[in-house]
Parts: sequence; C-alpha cells; structure tokens
Amino acid sequence: MCGIIGIASNKLVASNIIQSLKKLEYRGYDSAGIATIVNGEINEKKCAGRVDNLEKMLFKNPSNGSLGIGHVRWATHGIPSQVNAHPHSSEEVSVVHNGIIENSNVLKKDLEKKGYKFKSQTDTEVITILLTDFLKDFDLVDAINKTLKTLNGSFALGILFKKFNNIVVGARRGSPLAVGYGPEENYLGSDSYALKSMTNKITYLDDGDVCVLTNNKVDFYNSKNKKINKEILILSNDKHTAEKGEYKDFMSKEINEQNITAKTCIKEYVDQLRKDINLYNFPINPKDIQKIVLIGCGTAYHSCITAKYWFEELTNIPIEIDIASEFRYRKIKLNKKNLYVFVSQSGETADTFAALDLCKKNKVKTCSIVNVVESSIARSSDFVLPIHAGPEIGVASTKAFIGQMLVLYILAIKISEVRKEISQSDYEKKINDLKKLPDLIKKTLNYCQDNIPIIAKDFLKAKGAMFLGRGLSFPIALEGALKLKELSYLHAEGYPAGEMKHGPLALIEEGLPVVILAPKDRYFEKTISNMQEVIARGGKVILITNESNNIISENVRFTLEIPKTDDYLTPFLMTIPLQLLAYHVASLKNCDIDKPRNLAKSVTVE
Repeated sequence: MCGIIGIASNKLVASNIIQSLKKLEYRGYDSAGIATIVNGEINEKKCAGRVDNLEKMLFKNPSNGSLGIGHVRWATHGIPSQVNAHPHSSEEVSVVHNGIIENSNVLKKDLEKKGYKFKSQTDTEVITILLTDFLKDFDLVDAINKTLKTLNGSFALGILFKKFNNIVVGARRGSPLAVGYGPEENYLGSDSYALKSMTNKITYLDDGDVCVLTNNKVDFYNSKNKKINKEILILSNDKHTAEKGEYKDFMSKEINEQNITAKTCIKEYVDQLRKDINLYNFPINPKDIQKIVLIGCGTAYHSCITAKYWFEELTNIPIEIDIASEFRYRKIKLNKKNLYVFVSQSGETADTFAALDLCKKNKVKTCSIVNVVESSIARSSDFVLPIHAGPEIGVASTKAFIGQMLVLYILAIKISEVRKEISQSDYEKKINDLKKLPDLIKKTLNYCQDNIPIIAKDFLKAKGAMFLGRGLSFPIALEGALKLKELSYLHAEGYPAGEMKHGPLALIEEGLPVVILAPKDRYFEKTISNMQEVIARGGKVILITNESNNIISENVRFTLEIPKTDDYLTPFLMTIPLQLLAYHVASLKNCDIDKPRNLAKSVTVE
C-alpha cells in the first residue's frame, strides 16, 4: 500500500520526486523519504508524517542529484517513525519497497549472524542488506537475481547503487509497478497517476519483471533474466479530473461528480438510439453461464452484494458473492461454466488479484470491473468492464462505488436480455430509466447539501451509530456504516433491519443515531415496523425514504426524502446522503477527510 517513485535524468530530480510523492500519498502517509546520488554517494533524507514534512526538510537542506528514488509509507512492519521510513540504505545500496517480505525474520537472523546490524523494524531493510552482501561476491545482475530469488512475498522495488550511479533498478512481484518515458529522463512509479504529470507514455511491469533505467533508455528482463520488449501505452489526458479545483478536498469533489460518473458510464454502455446495451466479445455466452461469482473487498464487496439482488431478480442464474481475501484460502470447486467477476477500483487490490490469479490458473472465465483499465487485474482478466469514473483520489471510495454498481446493473440487464429472461418492453424501460439516473443523482445531491450538515451535528457526541435496511437497501446500509467508520472514526454497523431482534437490538439505547433506509418497495411496511422498534427503545432515527406521506414521523429525528425512481435504481440515490453524512461528521470532527488514519487507497498487500 506504499507508493514508490524513481527518476533517472540528466537534471536535478528531487523536486519532481516530491511532486510525485504528493500524488502517491493516497497510498500511504505514515512517513516519506528520498534518496539521490550526490558526488558518487547515496544521500538519504526521510521523516515521519506527510510529504510536506519532507519537502520542508529538503528546503532547508536540498538533495541534489540527477538520479533518485522516493517513497510514501503505509506501515506494516514497524511503527510509523523516521527510522522505519524508506528508503533503507547501506553505503552501497538504497531501496524503496511496496509489499511484504514474508521471510524477513529468517533472513534477518541469517544476516545478523554474518555481522550485519539493522537500524529499523521493517521487512524492507532485509532487501538492502541482502543486496549489499551479494554485491561483495557477485556482479550487479547476479546480485539482483539472487536477492529476488531469496525473497518470499510481494514487492515493487526501486533501487539505487553507489557503484552503478547512472541507473535506477525496478523489480516487481505481486505489487504494481510502472515505467514512464520522458525526454532525456525515465521514470519508475507505483501507478500511472504519479507519472502523468511528467509523461503519458507508460509500460507496466508483469510479475517477475526487472527494469533498468538510465536517462536515455529502459531495459526490461523477465524472471529468467532474458531481455524482453514491453508495450508502451499512451494514457488519456484527464488532468482536470485529478485536481481539487474549487473544492476543499477531493472527496467533496468526487461526491459531487457522481452524476457525471453515471452519465459517462451510461453513455459508454448504452445505445440510446437502438435502446440496447453494448457488450461485445463477452468471454462466455450468457446462455451457458451456470453460476456467477462476484468477488471484491470493502466498498467493492458492497457493490457485489447489491448486484446479487439485481442478478437474482433479473436472471435465473445462481449468484455467489465472496470476500476476495477469503476466496483463495477456501476449498472452492471452480467451474469452467461459471463466470467469475472481480470488482476493484484501482485494479491493484492484492487480495482481489490473488483470487483472480487462482481462477486464471484453473482456466475459468473471468471478468473485471475496474476504474483503471491499465491495472494488473484488468490486464489479467478475460474481459474488462471499465466504470469510467476518472481518477478517484479520496481514500474513501464514493464515485467509484456508484460506477461499480452501475456497471454491475447494466451487466445484469444485458445478461437477462440475452437469456430471454426479461421482456423486450421491460428491457427498454430499464434503459430509459437509466437515462434519467444522472439527473436524479444531481437532484439528490442538491437536496442533501442543505440538510445533511444539520443532521451531522447529532453524531458528534455519539458513541456509535447503526444503519438499517432491507433488500437492496441492506448493502447500502453496510456501505453507509463503512463510510462513517472510515472518515469519522466513529463505530458504526450496518444490519438487515429484520435481524435486529436477533441480537443487535440490545445495542439500542437513548440517543443512539440509527439511520433507517426505507424506500417505498415491497419491504417498506416491515422496515417502518423495525423503525418503530428502534424508536420505542430510545434510538434517534434518521429516516431516508422516497415516500414520507404514509409515515407517522413525530418521533423521527430527521427525515430525508429522495426522488422516486425504479426500485432497482433506488440504491444509487440512497447512497448519496450516507456519503455526505460521513463527510460532514468527519468535517465537524476535524478529521483528515482525504487521508483517513491507518488507511490507504490502494491495498496492495495482504
């Protein structure tokens, strides 16, 4: 979950490394550091905390050099501190690392027996010392190969060498790594977002690849140390979507972009003239699908739960949902007639990629729903369905969640139509309803902007909160609870409303905020009954509905009425007030909204 950058140039690189680290900070912000080659020596500077702290350090004591690596850290081994910050350097080698070295303790003990002393508690320092040790007896290529073969676990590495002071070396196993190409300089980075300000020409490393960068060329080698050629991709220019603009933070911008996300996504997949959904070259004939398995983590997992309801309502296909981090550790009977769908915003989520890799090894059909089409998950899938959300910088996902749900819903509709499990008139109606969704999202955003800040004040003194819903509202309740936890650090739980009597009702006490999701659907009356049970026990109810006329609401603290739409589309509108609620509670508590504590945007370690 850390972020790395490397630059080989013919001019000073510290400033560009700092700017790239700022873009990578969404991957980790426990510490930051930089190493450059200055007068033939490794010059290392690092600090605990944000990149801004590192920038201030460099202002007082500049780091010169035309060759450099940088790092932002999300702590795994060792507390966030200056000594545990990357890079980790010896006299001969400096290393930045994203990933986890699983055999670091064993290797550390062996190296200590040889007389080496370790300064930090990190697993990364083992890599530095291993390389230093191998360089005593082997040339550069063999030392690198022996080091990589010795390591168990995942890594994306950026490496500087004292003796080989015109190169930056990169290596990948499990964790993402990209190379960028510029005029008289070349770049190494955890993702394209960090490199886009410098270049739009990108190559992605595959597992086992090693790259060697100088200022005027890049050489690639595979796991067998054979020199290989790699494809260069030209990235689209979406700079305007990656800046905050007039907004205070990225999250508020991204929440308010959700109507645009929906509009763009629908435009990409729906042919309004033909009243049809475009889905070409699908990896498996929908008529032959025996089962669909939906796999994701966190917010993506909640989109999978939502989609389960859609697929079950619209098709006769059995649906399973699975948490990616559990999937590959169970004894699963993979079937070539099943479709395995992987959902990930970044397309680099380690657990999701590992689950996908298991499916690929068993030669079953895979489909990915991602925001980054150049990502590892996208490139490894049989079929890719982009969500077209543009860069999402805020750690807590918002517009990507809307995009994930939308693509899953569109997929469910199309599969249903191909299998003749929906009438043509219903199919066309759902397409027409989709066309109206962006405007309904915009209307909901405008309505909530004035009301949510008032409601948020009720959460400031709360010990926790509860979110309740039935049917399609249940996964949205889970997502609402997750957002509140992520942003405000307030304990929150999401439950199916009908499960309250089976234990959770014991948590209800005087003043506890309880968010009730009660659209006018087939669960409406039962959900309102569950709400009354909460009120009777002193819970402070915030009701979100699209039908307030038939509700006795004198004991409801707040009521938010969202626009009416097709029941299948209601989750999109229900999501918005929950995102805004989490945002405003966090804002009132002065939490760092874009960078919540202990979290990172792209989870690239298990």
